[in-house]
This record gives sequence, C-alpha cells and structure tokens, in this order.
Amino acid sequence: MVMRSGTSTKMIGIALIVLGLGLAIWGYQLSGSVGSELTQAVTGSETDKVMTLYISGAISFVVGIFLNR
Repeated sequence: MVMRSGTSTKMIGIALIVLGLGLAIWGYQLSGSVGSELTQAVTGSETDKVMTLYISGAISFVVGIFLNR
C-alpha cells in the first residue's frame, strides 16, 4: 500500500499537533511542582525546563497546524 505525499504529510502534522499539546500540558504540570514554585518564588521566573517544554510544544503545534492546511 503506497501512501500519497499529502496523506503522509497530514499524518505527520497530526502527530506534531498531539506532541505539541502533550509538551505544553507536561510543562503546565511541571510548573506546579514544588521545586518549580520555589524557583519561581526566588527568581520570579519559570524554570528553564518549563520554558523549554512550553516553547517546543508551541513550535510543534504551529508546525503541525501548518502541515495540515
């Protein structure tokens, strides 16, 4: 069974959307952890890991949306 190029692109796009949402949710859950809240109280900003998850989730989501146009 041979898949057309458009079909495989849409499947990759859907996978990126799901991955992006998962990373964003994981970042949100991590931001509520004790260590993250302590770091936020001391420095006034989120931890690097939380920000990395938010940014990578957003990029994956946007690329997935672009591929599914």
